[in-house]
Amino acid sequence: MINIEVNNRQVKSNPGEMILTVLKREGIKVPTLCHLSDLFPTGACRLCVVEVEGVPGLVPSCAFPVRDGMKIKTHSPRAIRARKTIIELLLANHPDDCLYCVRNGNCDLQTLSEELGVRERRYSGKKNEYKVDTSSPSIVRDPAKCILCGKCVRMCEEVQGVSAIDFINRGSKTIIGTVFNEGLNISSCINCGQCIAVCPTGALREKSNIKEVMDALNDPTKFVVIQHAPSVSVTLGEEFGLKMGQDVMGIMTAAMRRLGFKRVFDTSFSADLTIMEEASELVYRIQNGGKLPMMTSCSPGWIKFVEEFYPEFIENLSTCKSPQQMMGAIIKSFYAEKQGIDPKTIYSVAVMPCTAKKFEAERPELSQGGIPDIDAVLTTRELARMIKMRGLDIRNMEPEGADSPFGERSSAGKLFGVSGGVMEAAVRTAYFLITGKEMEDVKVQELRGLEGIKEVHLNIGDLKLGIIATSGLGNARKVIEQIKAGRKDIHFIEVMTCPGGCIAGGGQPYGINMDAVKSRMKALYEIDRDSKNRTSHNNRFIKKLYEEYLEKPLSEKSHHLLHTHYKKRDVLK
Repeated sequence: MINIEVNNRQVKSNPGEMILTVLKREGIKVPTLCHLSDLFPTGACRLCVVEVEGVPGLVPSCAFPVRDGMKIKTHSPRAIRARKTIIELLLANHPDDCLYCVRNGNCDLQTLSEELGVRERRYSGKKNEYKVDTSSPSIVRDPAKCILCGKCVRMCEEVQGVSAIDFINRGSKTIIGTVFNEGLNISSCINCGQCIAVCPTGALREKSNIKEVMDALNDPTKFVVIQHAPSVSVTLGEEFGLKMGQDVMGIMTAAMRRLGFKRVFDTSFSADLTIMEEASELVYRIQNGGKLPMMTSCSPGWIKFVEEFYPEFIENLSTCKSPQQMMGAIIKSFYAEKQGIDPKTIYSVAVMPCTAKKFEAERPELSQGGIPDIDAVLTTRELARMIKMRGLDIRNMEPEGADSPFGERSSAGKLFGVSGGVMEAAVRTAYFLITGKEMEDVKVQELRGLEGIKEVHLNIGDLKLGIIATSGLGNARKVIEQIKAGRKDIHFIEVMTCPGGCIAGGGQPYGINMDAVKSRMKALYEIDRDSKNRTSHNNRFIKKLYEEYLEKPLSEKSHHLLHTHYKKRDVLK
């Protein structure tokens, strides 16, 4: 450790650490618009500048390493003036439509303007005039609001390995766009929304389905139902100022009913259904010489990634639909028949942590007789907006339970919200299917945590099963390249598109707050720990569904309703 001085106070630091890292650890907030933790600093925005004794000019703290005896002033008059000037220059050609912007009240540029006391326009420039790109089913781009921080580019390229967007043009004409500046719909974008998660302004946002859902709720001819993903209940509360990771399942269900939804279902139920089909498919492939390693198919961004970049691995993908789509298919078949409802009158809504789920719902493969499994997808943020729009106070609501028969779930289904959770749930059921016995300890510690690649080899009966759980498509690419190079000891691979899994999805509360992500993960693990039923195959309503309707996993009927297919996709489609 070395000694440095920060604002006349002695501080310990590690040699070679960047100044910004030390300041954060010491609880000193220095603003930045371009910095991404764990990625090499760019020093692009210059907002984090500080004064260092003996160094001429201001230095960017995110890209300037400490040295022994260094003396730093973080909020000197000179540093504050520089930061304020940068914000004023960014505002000079930024649209003045804050009241209409989806990020109003939750915008980094707006917040820094407030903190730095920007109260008048000292600089004026020609406003940016660009067309808004609404071509994507998931993401809307408004280049006029872009401040060229580069965070979306780095997330797309360095973390996700997709490179759908980049800096184009030169000098003052530089913008962020796609190849040939075409729409996102014909780019390599996989709709994950991680660019939205890091964008500091309203330049990137999800394509909203609130109007369509509200119209359906106000249509007396529609029977409107809603399902919610496993991670949403431990995330939604943050939008209302509740404790990070707090499970608001009951009051969220109550709020959904007050919004007008006739039935509220838990997607964790269809996650259990997915495990029954997926674990059975894995066992079948292993025992019958099927294509291995089998890869999960729950994450639509990952599916599109394979279709575009690794079409030779399409056969490795599980044929199972995602839990969202399985629930949609069962609602418009089994449930409609049991309730005597015309499937055409059912309007099925899904609340998901993921913007790619909007893209998934529009896939033509995921419909029956021209009727889509899912009619509309809302992100966690959109659900929060709807609740606020209706003036509902979730702090003063009595919790309510989800509707049967799709309201009962095992905690295995709930684990789908975190990286490694799908794999852990599948292992519990695969063990039962292979041995006929329950695992003594259903917790698989090696699959838990936020590491990008987690690997474990398990003995199940006479079978040694090699499994990998990975999150973030950059990590998934590393695993695929190992398989391409000839690796043979892996049988099952779980891939979640977003780093950390659904708890950090592109439709979750804005920003990547690792403390929040860890709290959400902890909450899901605690739900699993305290659950009476921790295995999908012991969900009594799942058993009943097979007895009354589906017959058994991988039956002809379940293949028709719960499985699908994929095909090679041109990278520009």
